[in-house]
Amino acid sequence: MKLIDSAALVTGAASGLGAATAARLAAAGATVYGLDLEKSIASSGPVPDGVTLVPADVTVEEAVREAVGIAEAGAVPLRMAVNCAGIAPSARILSRRGPHDLELFHAVLMVNLLGTFNVLRLAAEAMARTDADLYGQRGVVVNTASIAAYEAQIGQIAYAASKAGVAGMTITAARDLAQYGIRVMAIAPGIVDTPMMAGFGDDVRAALATSVTFPQRLAEPSEYARLVTMIAEHDYLNGETIRMDGALRMSAR
Repeated sequence: MKLIDSAALVTGAASGLGAATAARLAAAGATVYGLDLEKSIASSGPVPDGVTLVPADVTVEEAVREAVGIAEAGAVPLRMAVNCAGIAPSARILSRRGPHDLELFHAVLMVNLLGTFNVLRLAAEAMARTDADLYGQRGVVVNTASIAAYEAQIGQIAYAASKAGVAGMTITAARDLAQYGIRVMAIAPGIVDTPMMAGFGDDVRAALATSVTFPQRLAEPSEYARLVTMIAEHDYLNGETIRMDGALRMSAR
């Protein structure tokens, strides 16, 4: 699929993986609409050329519909959606404070899983209205899972459940949307050097880096963005979750 003369929707676009992906897609010639919470957009840095930030909560149907409508109203067809929005609070099932807070578990599932599905379904609806190319293609959706979907650490029960859900629905979504010429892929990153990691000290970050098999460093958001671009341009990738983790297999702690 060609990114030039196409529109792309990227969630979580004000920082981290989303910001890097929005910038990379715009540099490749796509017209990018970056979704994020209003407060996140207000505190974001300079916006690259070709990227328009749109305030939207991915868990709210009306907000995402409006954002998709903005993308549809543009001069080029919506061909891509990338789900990067997510949260990762930590809590054990049982602790001295009692059982895991049910509202916290619900919030993580709402953002990471329901939010991803909400954007997937509404973006796919818009893509299905576009004209197919010579090979019957209309678009591609890339969702963000995590290696925590496979071997999460202590305290990651809610995050692991949400990301396992993202990975688990990949093949079904690809099968559901094949008749419309829409591919669905997921990326399962390892430890990425995002703003979420900025709160950790250098010693913690160094220890995390040494846990990676090779290369022994944290991944860069730009590497995630590069993989998204490759997926978009590689038409035979469909229904799969790609681990981007330097062969890391997470230990219990």
